[in-house]
Amino acid sequence: MPDHGALIARHHIPPQSGMGLTLDEGQVLRIIDPQGEQVSDLVAFASADTREWLSSGRTIDYANTIYPSTGDTLYSNRSRPMFVIVDDTAGRHDFLLTPCSPQTFEILYDDHEYHPSCFENLVRSLAPYAITPDAIPTTLNVFMNVVIDHSGQLVIGTPSSVAGDHLDLRVAMPLVVGVTACSAEKSNNGSFKPIEVEIYAAAHTRA
Repeated sequence: MPDHGALIARHHIPPQSGMGLTLDEGQVLRIIDPQGEQVSDLVAFASADTREWLSSGRTIDYANTIYPSTGDTLYSNRSRPMFVIVDDTAGRHDFLLTPCSPQTFEILYDDHEYHPSCFENLVRSLAPYAITPDAIPTTLNVFMNVVIDHSGQLVIGTPSSVAGDHLDLRVAMPLVVGVTACSAEKSNNGSFKPIEVEIYAAAHTRA
């Protein structure tokens, strides 16, 4: 089990919403699925220069996997470590798909009514940090279950996370972070649930 540092903050993210926060180097960000089968979109920017952001491409290149998990480093677009995954009880996350947006529901769901989206929630949550919509890249979709079939098609399955599963990320540089409770039905097995976030003063290690 992880050995905790001091818990310094806890946040509740209601269904189909998001939040922004800042993190210091050495802290641990824990993302929790309190009810199970709920995705959380995560994006990060360097506090010193928000043109440096969490990069799916760099991370996949260096880890040589599309499924980052315990022990993997998550890199920025400048090839610098942003996070290290220090504990992962779910074991499956997606780093291929972009955050759902209004256009996602028009194009993929054929839904032309207003629908909350992770992209809009990230835009609102990150605006106080002067991060613009066009700066938001592909997110780490925590707990999202995406499989590539033999033809190369992406298949979105039910998240494997159960109530209480978590992902622990040790912070490698000061960061501005956006976190959501995802708004896309296909990602969350048809229902919307909250996400919990905890911040610890020191890194977790396995006993």
